[in-house]
Amino acid sequence: MWAPVGRGRWHGGALSVWAAAAAHRGLLEPRPKPSRQAAAKSRTLDRLYSSADRKEKIDLSRFSVENIRNFSIIAHVDHGKSTLADRLLELTGTIDKTKNNKQVLDKLQVERERGITVKAQTASLFYDCEGKQYLLNLIDTPGHVDFSYEVSRSLSACQGVLLVVDANEGIQAQTVANFFLAFEAQLSIIPVINKVDLKNADPERVEKQIEKVFDIPSDECIKISAKLGTNVERVLQAVIERIPPPKVHRKNPLKALVFDSTFDQYRGVIANVALFDGVVSKGDKIVSAHTKKTYEVNEVGVLNPNEQPTHKLYAGQVGYLIAGMKDVTEAQIGDTLYLHKQPVEPLPGFKSAKPMVFAGMYPIDQSEYNNLKSAIEKLTINDSSVTVHRDSSLALGAGWRLGFLGLLHMEVFNQRLEQEYNASVILTTPTVPYKAVLSSAKLIKEYREKEITVINPAQFPDKSKVTEYLEPVVLGTIITPDEYTGKVMMLCQARRAVQKNMMYIDQNRVMLKYLFPLNEIVVDFYDSLKSLSSGYASFDYEDAGYQTAELVKMDILLNGNPVEELVTIVHKDKAHSVGKAICERLKDSLPRQLFEIAIQAAVGSKIIARETVKAYRKNVLAKCYGGDITRKMKLLKRQAEGKKKLRKIGNIEVPKDAFIKVLRTQCDK
Repeated sequence: MWAPVGRGRWHGGALSVWAAAAAHRGLLEPRPKPSRQAAAKSRTLDRLYSSADRKEKIDLSRFSVENIRNFSIIAHVDHGKSTLADRLLELTGTIDKTKNNKQVLDKLQVERERGITVKAQTASLFYDCEGKQYLLNLIDTPGHVDFSYEVSRSLSACQGVLLVVDANEGIQAQTVANFFLAFEAQLSIIPVINKVDLKNADPERVEKQIEKVFDIPSDECIKISAKLGTNVERVLQAVIERIPPPKVHRKNPLKALVFDSTFDQYRGVIANVALFDGVVSKGDKIVSAHTKKTYEVNEVGVLNPNEQPTHKLYAGQVGYLIAGMKDVTEAQIGDTLYLHKQPVEPLPGFKSAKPMVFAGMYPIDQSEYNNLKSAIEKLTINDSSVTVHRDSSLALGAGWRLGFLGLLHMEVFNQRLEQEYNASVILTTPTVPYKAVLSSAKLIKEYREKEITVINPAQFPDKSKVTEYLEPVVLGTIITPDEYTGKVMMLCQARRAVQKNMMYIDQNRVMLKYLFPLNEIVVDFYDSLKSLSSGYASFDYEDAGYQTAELVKMDILLNGNPVEELVTIVHKDKAHSVGKAICERLKDSLPRQLFEIAIQAAVGSKIIARETVKAYRKNVLAKCYGGDITRKMKLLKRQAEGKKKLRKIGNIEVPKDAFIKVLRTQCDK
């Protein structure tokens, strides 16, 4: 619409031709755009109106339980899970076939940037086979060891898996770990050998590896190229033939498992559910077994791969459910939902994830504390493997101590906070949880347990109070070409690892099993392994409990005064090298003063490393040209006495940016 410049306003449609010409000559100016608030309000209303009004609903009642298959795709990093998922979506007509279909299910910005999957994604596919229409619920899972909790949760909603192995790389560490996750869950396993189109691909060698390591006959393997779409149709046929339908009863009362959830600021919590019994539809009143709160279902549907509303969800199907849960604490992953006044026995849920790495997280500005708190709460709904404990520091203010499954998990969580919630944070050096066995009955009574867990180094108990310290250990699996075996063994021995097993999985690949102290591998072990094996070695680990260790608490002193934020726990043998590294970093970060600053690393009363920040000093000899040496000595002595006095009364204020430089994750030692 156009209006003439000035007071008058044109009406009616007769002048539209004139208006167009006038606009061209600049006689009219465009009407002002709606304000930001109006535009935001319009978008809000658009989203609030259920997508049901805009899309035709799918009738899921026509899929009997016998025609439903629920399966996951599992593999090592970069073996082609997401590419295979793209081809399956194309084959079933779920998405249009275009050249732009690359990792369609990787929806997060961090996944696009890093080229890895960090979040399991669900998609429902409709497929015709031999005159029957099947409903296939596919879950694409991450491949990195740090996100194995996503894999184990996804398997709870499945009856079978596609185990994808790269025809070039062969079986790698995470392939083995994911196989055993599926094997323990008693799922049907279909081995798929991918990337057969590569020049160096050797599918026959990989078949022999699968037969030797997993005891799966080689004739069960399906050879495909997900990139080119070669033989992918056979994968869908194998899913229908080899994976059993879910064992459920639609006539029983509703029993639904929440296996994932996300937070939408307009619609509240969107829960991904797998129905084990019964039916759920819009308008039903449901109850959470965890909170005992009652909700009314606003929308149900399937992910296709975007949200597609349906009339009802039936037992055996996987979909999403929106029920007006506005509080982030209400959607517990592993929760059971049932109909109001029809209680059922809750499902076992999930074993809570065990954090392997702890790090302090603080807002850069304390005024941002509440915003960051809200962002962390919303993100932990979507990533339930993160544990959160409130913490505070004299230098950095109020914050949290977060537990992660690994270093990559910590980096991805931090990146998602910045990208999705625009939150800037200070992340401290990662530490691992230690245990201490208390010696006296008085202390046991005070702590209410004999064995205490220490996640903050500042709270590490003194040696006089404990009988022994325990450190966490992990059972690591390394698969490497045999020419690098010697280098890999030397690296493991340098990290205090104990060899448990060694096995050749074919003529030129070795699988090594080592027992590692967790704090030796948590920061830079993976990088070191990749660099000395030219990128060919792969690494995976699993929790193996605790073992006795000679641990010491190392204090950092500035002119004799300890700095609480820089306390670290180290093994006795590594204390000197770690202390020297921290002192050097602090020397580069601290501003010079008018007096000398001694930076010392101390274990108990013993100083094990020292660096000195030299004082600013005036040239007191500038006015002396020639003359007696005693005059010069007198002036220098007086200056030294002044500096000594200053050092006694001078207070060293460690600036915040110096703390950030020293505490921020240091991968380069």
